[in-house]
Amino acid sequence: MTDAGIKTRRRGGGRAGAANRRGTATIEQMPWRIPVNTDRPTEPLNEEGVAAIHDGAMRILEDIGIEFLNEEALELFKEAGCTVNGTNVRMGRDWVMEMLGHAPAQFDITPRNPDRKITIGGNHILFGNVSSPPNYFDLEIGKKVSGSREQCANLLRLTQYFNCIHFAGGYPVEPVDVHASVRHLDVVYDKMTLTDKVAHAYSLGKERVEDVMEMVKIAGGLSEEEFSAEPHMYTNINSTSPLKHDIPMIDGCLRCVRRGQAVIVTPFTLAGAMAPVTMAGAVTLSIAEALSAIALFQYVRPGSPCVIGTFTSNVDMKSGAPAFGTPEYMRATQITGQMARFYGLPMRASGVCAANVPDGQAMWETSNSLWSAVQSGTNVVYHAAGWLEGGLIASPEKFIMDCEVIQMIQRYMEPSVIDTSPDAIAVDAIEEVGPNGHFFGIQHTQDRYEEAFYQPFVSDWRNFEAWEAAGSVWTAERAHRIFKEIISNFEAPPMDEDIREELEAFVARRKEEGGAPTDF
Repeated sequence: MTDAGIKTRRRGGGRAGAANRRGTATIEQMPWRIPVNTDRPTEPLNEEGVAAIHDGAMRILEDIGIEFLNEEALELFKEAGCTVNGTNVRMGRDWVMEMLGHAPAQFDITPRNPDRKITIGGNHILFGNVSSPPNYFDLEIGKKVSGSREQCANLLRLTQYFNCIHFAGGYPVEPVDVHASVRHLDVVYDKMTLTDKVAHAYSLGKERVEDVMEMVKIAGGLSEEEFSAEPHMYTNINSTSPLKHDIPMIDGCLRCVRRGQAVIVTPFTLAGAMAPVTMAGAVTLSIAEALSAIALFQYVRPGSPCVIGTFTSNVDMKSGAPAFGTPEYMRATQITGQMARFYGLPMRASGVCAANVPDGQAMWETSNSLWSAVQSGTNVVYHAAGWLEGGLIASPEKFIMDCEVIQMIQRYMEPSVIDTSPDAIAVDAIEEVGPNGHFFGIQHTQDRYEEAFYQPFVSDWRNFEAWEAAGSVWTAERAHRIFKEIISNFEAPPMDEDIREELEAFVARRKEEGGAPTDF
């Protein structure tokens, strides 16, 4: 396993970053932390540009309106004094801005393990696993297949294992071998027992979101009062672009908001298809769709933790297929970051690509999207590890390769990288070496060399001859070996047996009751 950069150390395991009682082989990874983005955000727009997009979004809300198919939402908008005509809702900019003024700029979410609490907002940046692909690919199978519960559980194990992954998003792959009526029960049970990080609920009907909230409450050993007092989980919804919010997603958000849980609103606007072909137009539409829902949630419960999301990219105009990690995607993310700060809202972006396998294209497109999240001041990065084929495939090799990039980003943000203390400026060391020596052996280097630079776990820094002598193992192959090693040695985080039994009983009872209704 040396080709995969694996070392035998007494650390890691299921409780990533903690001691591994068995002393099994794990990778050397960075400790758990909540990264702080130390860079000034990239702001493509001047003040006039920000004002123009804001005015465009407000004109959409005032003059065109957003379709809300949820009847409860329509009644709430009427109560708030908005203009409701059938399913079309128009709202004045003053009311929208008043509602947005209630939204917190920063908040915490505390999972069952308080040590895994995350902070959303400010300069914090968090990374999550791939969520919702229906298909799976790994090098051992060698082809795209429908997702299974076992594959989903293994990706949850990676989510728990890697310290650079801060929250467990939706299903990391859709387990289509589990009936849709009870799928959420099985996957959330796996998520609660295999991870102790912040979890997500799909807003796809009241049963699913209510079941997940109850399971999070059980796993945390919380009373209803404790659960509702502060966020312990979150949901993420997409608008149906252009200009529409559907029934179940708004219903799920209203249920979460009323019980104090966090909500992310992420319009899915593809320039040239579901949005104007211009990136400014696509972002403007996205802003209007997101703000319409966030304003509603703030009306229902002022101060509710809400995040504005961006999923604005372009399509390949030759085929109509979505493209990700493009220059346009990066600029749209940066512009949305400016607008999020203008409205005082935390922001969500994504780590995405259009590549079909974990290859060079996959990594440069994902790196572009991850770095645009950094540049934009994003707080929550969805799909940061494991995404392929525009979100249709989850891959463990890609997951691990992405974690290498995420760790590099975290290292880039560490204060020690930009330390300008006298010891770091090192004039004395420079004088000691002079013009004819080297720095390898001096004390200044000896005191610092072990932690001076980022150390990779997938990248291979040997020269060609050494790499060839070690078996010529390509990056995805090394990632596959790491994946197998992590899974084989994984230890789930501890859970009180009474809580586990209560979760099992809840799942069994809800299955007997039929779970969630489906159309088939």
